[in-house]
Amino acid sequence: MNNNNNASEFDYVIVGAGSAGCVLANRLTADGKHSVLLLEAGPKDTHIWIHVPLGYGKLFKEKSVNWMYQTEPEPGLNGRQVFQPRGKVLGGSSSINGLLYVRGQHEDYDRWRQRGNAGWGYEDVLPYFKKAENQQRGADKYHGTGGPLPVSDWRHADPLSEAFVVAAAEVGIPTNRDFNGATQEGAGFFQTTTRRGRRASTAFSYLRPARKRGNLHVETSALAQRIVFEGRRYNSPQLLQLSGVGPADLLKQHGIDVVLDAPGVGNDLQDHMQVRIVTRCAQAVTLNDTVNHPLRRVMAGVRYAALRRGPLTIAAGTSGAFFKTSPRLATPDIQIHFLPFSTDKMGEKLHSFSGFTASVCQLRPESRGSLRIKSADPAMPPEIRINYLATETDRTAFIDGVRILRKILAAPALKSYCVDELYPGSKVVSDEDILAFCRQTGSTVYHPTSTCRMGNDPLAVVDQRLRVRGIAGLRVVDASVMPDLMSGNTNAPTIMIAEKASDMIVEDAR
Repeated sequence: MNNNNNASEFDYVIVGAGSAGCVLANRLTADGKHSVLLLEAGPKDTHIWIHVPLGYGKLFKEKSVNWMYQTEPEPGLNGRQVFQPRGKVLGGSSSINGLLYVRGQHEDYDRWRQRGNAGWGYEDVLPYFKKAENQQRGADKYHGTGGPLPVSDWRHADPLSEAFVVAAAEVGIPTNRDFNGATQEGAGFFQTTTRRGRRASTAFSYLRPARKRGNLHVETSALAQRIVFEGRRYNSPQLLQLSGVGPADLLKQHGIDVVLDAPGVGNDLQDHMQVRIVTRCAQAVTLNDTVNHPLRRVMAGVRYAALRRGPLTIAAGTSGAFFKTSPRLATPDIQIHFLPFSTDKMGEKLHSFSGFTASVCQLRPESRGSLRIKSADPAMPPEIRINYLATETDRTAFIDGVRILRKILAAPALKSYCVDELYPGSKVVSDEDILAFCRQTGSTVYHPTSTCRMGNDPLAVVDQRLRVRGIAGLRVVDASVMPDLMSGNTNAPTIMIAEKASDMIVEDAR
């Protein structure tokens, strides 16, 4: 791809035009003083389904824009491998994700600060969330309106999603209009990174307006083999290891010269797991009914083309909830994603009958995994081990979460819509049976983090200014630096991290 800058030397090189990389490219070129080279292994973001919110399902296994990773066999999931899609396109995973805008809990960031990461408490990072945001609802204490990133309400009225919120209230879960405001707890509707019914990736929101600048040069189809400033949750530790920064024994095993023995690189891998409850619906009000009816399908397409409204604006969750499985907990430990459609696996064909889905996601798993290179070849996918359900706390959280979700689905507001529970089914009742179902069907929510963890302990990879410890002039800026997995979807926090990192990079260059 061409920009006006033909220089062979740049002030900053950013590897990965993902959720963080596009933010960095925009902010670091804004004053016109610094030249930036942005490298992306994938293509331009021109695939038609990138820009349609519901198109995320079409991109799950689209090799042209997706790294298509797999975990190693997971012991806690009956030895199954878990598919791990990651964006390989301008915008990275923000171009193929489920579009939900969730920041996490205030306490997540305060824990970061308490672990020695000064400047990363909630009050420290809130200004960067607001700086990034162009909030459809307007500005207030928690939200901004002047930023590049559109954050919008859903553009489709759906009786099932509304009934879920009412049903949650009927079992004691309060209604929450803003999961990103004063508190996360409650049930309500998710906001999305969309603008007038179209996906607003960081390529759209940040990179597109910066492309006219002569000091920004963008290269696509450029697979990096060496040191990075910004990558993705898996690619950052992989590239560090390929560059000689990582566990010395691993590097020597693959014939890589050791630049820095950093045993923390690739450790502490965390991810959100989900378990889906699928219900047959008594009324023809689901997306299944629209997709399986030729006339309704055409009408939905026409409505979207004309108005950017309707079922094609559905994201990876319409309504949802955050709740505690125990009153002893200070904050919610479970997130529910509700969707007015059903399928055997996400990204596959919808069922031929009316159905809807609600998934249980544990917000702060104790289980930890790792990422390791398999060879010195940068094109070789890494070894990914997440170790889902490795602890008793994690297993209990899912059992309790499924039980509470079943209470919501049985509440009066939803009961009239329910024919029967397809998965896991009425015979799955005991704790042992529920756990067996979790092991049999559990999958990812696509939120890997923490493989280049920020901190001040010996195993931390980056310091509080995201500089790789022991290597001058190198930073990691993405979700891999999170000390712990966020209590929610990770795209919004990753954008915040890049906003804050941009300021730190400029400050340190003075």
